[in-house]
Amino acid sequence: MIPFSKLLAEVGRLKTCLLFAPLGSSSHFTKACLSSKISKHHERNILLMGPPGAGKTCVGQIVGHRLGMPVIDIDDDVLEKTWRMSVSDKLFEVGGERFIEEEGQAVCNFTATGSVISLTGSNPLHMDAMQHLKRSGLVLYLDVDIEDIMLRLSRMKVNRIIGQDTGISMREILQYRKQFYEKWLDARVLCGTGDSVEEVADKVLRTLGRYEDSESETFVSTRSLESSQNDVATTDPKFFSDVVVEGLAPDGGLYIPKKGFPKLEPSEWLRIADLPYASRALAILENCIHPMDVSAVDLSAMVHRAYGRNFASQSVVPLKHLAENQYILELFHGPTASFKDLALQLMPQLFAHCLPQMCNYLILVATSGDTGSAVLNGFRNLKDSDRERIGVLVFFPEKGVSEIQKLQMTGFQDRNARSASILSDFDFCQRTIKRMFGDSSLTGHIAVEYATVLSTANSINWARLLPQVVYHCSAYLDLLRNRVLTFGDPIDVCIPTGNFGNAMSALYAKQMGIPIRKVICASNHNCVVSDFIASGKYDLSGRKLLVSNSPAIDILKSSNLERFIHHASDGDGGLVRDLFLNLERDQFFKVPEALRQKIHLDVQAGWSSEVDCLRAICEVHARTGYIMDTHTAVGKVVADHLHDRTCPLVICSTAHHGKFAPAVLKALRCPDIPQDPVKQLEKLCTIGGREQMHDALLKCLRNSGNHLHKVCPADFSVLADEVETMIQDSFLKV
Repeated sequence: MIPFSKLLAEVGRLKTCLLFAPLGSSSHFTKACLSSKISKHHERNILLMGPPGAGKTCVGQIVGHRLGMPVIDIDDDVLEKTWRMSVSDKLFEVGGERFIEEEGQAVCNFTATGSVISLTGSNPLHMDAMQHLKRSGLVLYLDVDIEDIMLRLSRMKVNRIIGQDTGISMREILQYRKQFYEKWLDARVLCGTGDSVEEVADKVLRTLGRYEDSESETFVSTRSLESSQNDVATTDPKFFSDVVVEGLAPDGGLYIPKKGFPKLEPSEWLRIADLPYASRALAILENCIHPMDVSAVDLSAMVHRAYGRNFASQSVVPLKHLAENQYILELFHGPTASFKDLALQLMPQLFAHCLPQMCNYLILVATSGDTGSAVLNGFRNLKDSDRERIGVLVFFPEKGVSEIQKLQMTGFQDRNARSASILSDFDFCQRTIKRMFGDSSLTGHIAVEYATVLSTANSINWARLLPQVVYHCSAYLDLLRNRVLTFGDPIDVCIPTGNFGNAMSALYAKQMGIPIRKVICASNHNCVVSDFIASGKYDLSGRKLLVSNSPAIDILKSSNLERFIHHASDGDGGLVRDLFLNLERDQFFKVPEALRQKIHLDVQAGWSSEVDCLRAICEVHARTGYIMDTHTAVGKVVADHLHDRTCPLVICSTAHHGKFAPAVLKALRCPDIPQDPVKQLEKLCTIGGREQMHDALLKCLRNSGNHLHKVCPADFSVLADEVETMIQDSFLKV
């Protein structure tokens, strides 16, 4: 029988090349291309980190050869030369705990520059050693599937590794070690299930190239003539941190990534399918946010804080089977019972991280209901030092939100976070905020007088839209994990939408490689979006916003439609600029016929009447016992009308039904609907059962009382004064 110490040493020395699939000729063509993107004269080291069996030695040899850099193996070239004995003998001599300490001391005395260094699996367990190594170069974490690791170690007949005590399984110790790898990485190399050593080496080179070429991941305005990635930039590049802080582009357009979204490989999607939501989100967002803007360690902390105990469901966004091939994606389990929480538990952290230190920032938000409370909740949870220089002011239509939504928003009336209602509709609120951004006299005045900059947390801000991409990906991965489909099988997605942000995020998920066939946009009787999809004409002339039972989509001027037209027109910034200038001037535009036909390749649209919306709530409850909110019901009506039933359909449930209790109770034919919002929720509890209630929403209303709030006329100058008063209250200390 082979001694345990020798088995550990064999794993530690990374003789795993034989465990990988044979090198295939198909991957060799990338060698010259990938290597040419990375300087061959590194002064700093490239450090490969990962668990035993990850293949660090083999990958290091390939990477070093391609880059013309020396290759150092910590086991062979540092430890054994320092100790003048084999690693296995040293382990046998001192035992596991002492081994890690002496290994760390040996590494602390080691120096090298310009080398590819393969670490041991246990190096990250020693803090001083990793701090020493990290100062010398870039740490790349070979994030290999635990199942692949288990298989490789099994082939080597290794059933225990350093630190694995009696009674602890191999899987448990590998999972335990993951926290140490996550602590020290500069960039993750996400390895797909079954990746060969050559494929992993290719990914290492791509990761290095991306890390060292941060200027390739820039953003442009949807109205910019530089939208095409082949055009030469004539202005200073905008990076992720810039667009998060600015919100709106100076030319009035919306920011989008110049090169589009990265596309994950099928093996990478399969790899993250079994992970929890926060881990899925991290793997996806790491590909979309350059580590020079937000480091991998910082992003991980933000993501896990965003999608932790503040969500009522352990799944964060559970996918539930409704009937036949229809599924409901529940996006309302966050603290304010709306899908907006999925972006706004993360976005404030990103915003605070990206802010320059010398200014104060006032976040202006226009909301048709759900965004307001989600923004106020998200920014309230920032640490005190960030809240001291960030204020939030929400404008909402006084008669355009539900009573429960109003109570949620007016419950926040802090010095630097509050709301005010406007005697107009959402479009006026949104238009006023955009006008403030474009008013140089106003922005200049508050910059000079108060050292304050305006920004926004509406979905026009890229950091608001980006996290929404994740849950569309997650829905597909849940179907994959539940064996409803195999990767590559298509799905359709139905989204109740007014501002088009949720629909746009689904199209971006498709761009990342999720096989979404059609995005079905569902409107209520304010159906300007569905009319545009059908006709190619966006016509606001003489159109009035109508009150509905689904107020969150009571929108006529759809901001993110600008991103969609940019996407559908292959980045024609000139066309987008002309169309939306026409909309401002004439309240009308029409896209070319060829573009209208192209739009139909991605998107379908329809609308639901108020009667059909309430009928759908009643019928679904009668048939399944499930209670939909009014927006989900709009989606259900349109989906039933448009979907061809040849593939699974995911209907996005964007809010909890309790937020629209009077309409839902009316739909369920409940007699004597209470006037008190708390009693309305309690009534819904008796119908749907406690398991369908949103406890955080109920608790919020019980504690809210009836807060007074400021009601403003629909006057730009009045709202500008309100902004100045808010700045004075937030940032002028007495």
